[in-house]
Amino acid sequence: MKSWNDFNYRRLPVISNIQVASGSYILTFKREFDFIAGQVIGIGVSEKIPPRLYSIASGEKEDHIEILYTEKPDGTLTPMLSLLKSGDTILVTDPFGSFTNSDQSPIWIAVGTGIAPFMSRLLSGKGEGATLIHGVRTPDFFYYQNLLKDQLGDNYIQCCSRCTVGPFYNGRVTSFLQHWDKLDLTRKYYLCGSAEMVVETRDKLIALGVPFANVNAEIYF
Repeated sequence: MKSWNDFNYRRLPVISNIQVASGSYILTFKREFDFIAGQVIGIGVSEKIPPRLYSIASGEKEDHIEILYTEKPDGTLTPMLSLLKSGDTILVTDPFGSFTNSDQSPIWIAVGTGIAPFMSRLLSGKGEGATLIHGVRTPDFFYYQNLLKDQLGDNYIQCCSRCTVGPFYNGRVTSFLQHWDKLDLTRKYYLCGSAEMVVETRDKLIALGVPFANVNAEIYF
């Protein structure tokens, strides 16, 4: 893992740190740099702890930056992040990354907090014709769902793997894709999630006939 010496970074005050689901938070601070939707930044509380990378979840022109993260009880950083309050200071690197394509009518597929780069695209006006498929374990992890329903309508598809009832697909994203009657082999697919999710979903799409070149991915750790 890279150290702070490998980045340009600055200290910025926290605006808010709001718990939005069990163990999940949205950290907000003032935007003092330009970025492209889909890029990541390193976050930390001390130079003694290596930065952790997170996708930006806010729009390119907004006055603030939002980071969506999940607290890991045995983690090095997130237990400290979850304690941050307004006025506390964090370390923030310059943005970087190449998961920034903005094709027309893309299909975005995310699990959990992997929804962040797609939120940034949508809020930056780069979601024309987009379809978003979001997989979570339980309904409380459908982050930003009210905004997504408003912006995407029927093109916002919710998959809940541990649900038996509800207004969403009851099962995993890969199961949904297997039976999706609107699967389009000509469109671009963008995946964001764990390495396991990305590999499994990519393999499923290719098995269904989507060309390898049409599948792009960002892995979070």
